[in-house]
Amino acid sequence: MNPSPEQTEQDALLQKMTQELRRGSLVLAVLLALKQPHHGYSLRRHLADLGLQVDEGTLYPLIRRLEKDGLLESEWQADTGRKRRVYRLSALGHSLTPRLIHEWNQLGQVIGQLCSPQETAPCNG
Repeated sequence: MNPSPEQTEQDALLQKMTQELRRGSLVLAVLLALKQPHHGYSLRRHLADLGLQVDEGTLYPLIRRLEKDGLLESEWQADTGRKRRVYRLSALGHSLTPRLIHEWNQLGQVIGQLCSPQETAPCNG
């Protein structure tokens, strides 16, 4: 059975809004993941293993922006004979990440309070 035009429209809108939620969450996820050094591919794989699929076209520009902003640092390494750029949190990244976690937690509390009693379990879960 084919979905109705309304359902197709709702699905497209849900996908767009989900993408917006993920985009905001991705910065914090990358900073947390880069407490341990990773090259780009291993970072993508690590996030995917945790259930967060990230396209290369999204991840690499974000990494470059975070590095430009001083939150990450990188160096070239050739551990398997192949040179790879390895990223890790900078001192500034280590300093700001706990503050971002605090902001994330506060936002989660507000969202939880806005949920109706019927939505509480999904909002808190």
